[in-house]
Amino acid sequence: MSRSLVLLLVLVSCAASGDATFQDGDIIFHESQSSQSKALRLAMNSPYTHMGVIFFENGSAFVYEAVGPVKHTPLKEWIDRGTDGHFVVKRLTDADQRLTDEAIANLRAAGERYAGLPYDLRFEWSDDRIYCSELVWKMYKTALGLEIGELQTFGDFDLSSPEVAKTIQERYSEGLPMDETVISPASMFESDELVVVVQH
Repeated sequence: MSRSLVLLLVLVSCAASGDATFQDGDIIFHESQSSQSKALRLAMNSPYTHMGVIFFENGSAFVYEAVGPVKHTPLKEWIDRGTDGHFVVKRLTDADQRLTDEAIANLRAAGERYAGLPYDLRFEWSDDRIYCSELVWKMYKTALGLEIGELQTFGDFDLSSPEVAKTIQERYSEGLPMDETVISPASMFESDELVVVVQH
């Protein structure tokens, strides 16, 4: 069975499976095939190097993501960009109470303030440019007052591999700011605030 057919069956089954249905505000993770993905995976000790928030527009599912620029990407297209079509969808443990219509509207509005911004290759904690997990973290913080995942600094990551060292050298000629605030997909993935609803 082809990967595309398997993916189609997963999406169809998710759309008809009660609690497993994709919902506005769900958070989706995968391993990106971008040029920086291997370095990120090694630094975080996690396969999940990219993420976004699922929203529905006219009945179709999209992923709101920071990919340069920040934009809505059709869900299937987003999944196809990942390694081997693998993805995990997580949801707030108390989504039935927290993710009201008003909360979803606030979440959308919190995300739209970043629409069109370029991707932040230096992972800085500013709003001039933005990276994937920073976008999702700030959306939930602004809209719901909720911090998903533990904030970190560069000093918390494993920087020992040649791939990571090469990326640092390319992007930080002045040296890596070890105390820079960051939020990683791995930290958000491991948050107790979230529960798995779909895994493929």
